[in-house]
Amino acid sequence: MTNFRVRRSLADTPAYIPGRPPAAVEGMTSYKLSSNESHLGPLPAVVDAITGAADTPALYPDPAGTDLTAALAQFHDVGTDQVVLSAGSSESLSALVGITLEPGAQAVYPWPSFEMYPQLTSFAGADRIAVPLTADGRHDLPGMAEAITEHTRLVLLCSPNNPTGAVLGDAEFDTFMSQVPEDLIVVLDEAYVEFADGSEAAARIRTPEGNLDAPVDAEQALATYSNLVVLRTFSKAHGLAGLRVGYAVAHPAIIHEMRKSIAPFSVGAAGQAAGLVSLALRDEVLVRAKEVGAARDELAARLREIGLAVPPSGGNFVWVPLGQHDSAAFSEVCMAHGLAVRNLGSGVRITVGPPEAMERLVAVAQEFMQGRDA
Repeated sequence: MTNFRVRRSLADTPAYIPGRPPAAVEGMTSYKLSSNESHLGPLPAVVDAITGAADTPALYPDPAGTDLTAALAQFHDVGTDQVVLSAGSSESLSALVGITLEPGAQAVYPWPSFEMYPQLTSFAGADRIAVPLTADGRHDLPGMAEAITEHTRLVLLCSPNNPTGAVLGDAEFDTFMSQVPEDLIVVLDEAYVEFADGSEAAARIRTPEGNLDAPVDAEQALATYSNLVVLRTFSKAHGLAGLRVGYAVAHPAIIHEMRKSIAPFSVGAAGQAAGLVSLALRDEVLVRAKEVGAARDELAARLREIGLAVPPSGGNFVWVPLGQHDSAAFSEVCMAHGLAVRNLGSGVRITVGPPEAMERLVAVAQEFMQGRDA
């Protein structure tokens, strides 16, 4: 094997493994349920905006994303110096790693969660402090607070959490933030937030005293905590995953540093135009998100009926904690039936898809459970 002069941290850096495409099965339509994409796609007016912005491919897009940045700032009731666009929220995440982490520094994050957390933090040469989720798939915020040391430079939270779907509560979040040093950057990754409203996961949040709690209010949290960064994306509910449009909202000083780490022109003209129209039509986007949420809750209920321990989810997916052996076996059975799901080792994540795909998924799961219990 040829050795090249690459960073030593690469030896411990896991590669991001994208969702598998479905296999072609004769007589069946195959469905990809492994990448949390929207099967509904963007709204028609957004498609028109994409088409209209595609007639000048020889020109660079606006490097500042001026119009979309201004619209997002107005939406979040902040200044334009508190918003930065990025190629999906993952580029914002990469930028935050770039401005905070180096060898000897620590990053604290929940696990299992978004697979890019260990990848990006390890690539920076930082020490990874992965705090296991609770038994019901929620962030162990007391455990995460306890894991913070003088060497910690970045804390990552994910709500709804990918892959378990759990939603952070307002009271538990405030308690956690009160234990975090004011100069330590905390990231609230809300890639799936549009699907959480009215979800089972959001309705069941409890305070430490056992009372019902509401989900974290990002706008209020941003106004309260100057060290908080909120990440959002147009990839999920807006149906624009292929255009890579995301953004971060934070204190101007943090955004100023992030701009140094985000590549210029990373959000193309079509993405900027699509984001601008889709943001203006957010009420319609939320209607679609509720449709997906209803399908998600129905899928979860049907899977529970056949004996699978599916936790409440606030995302456009459900989590099936099957364990290492059964997760692999179930994934292969699904693939044989033209369904690609996401095997993450300890469980399987299933993205909500068209009704036909959900019907087939439930039938496959029922057959799998009957065979397993036989």
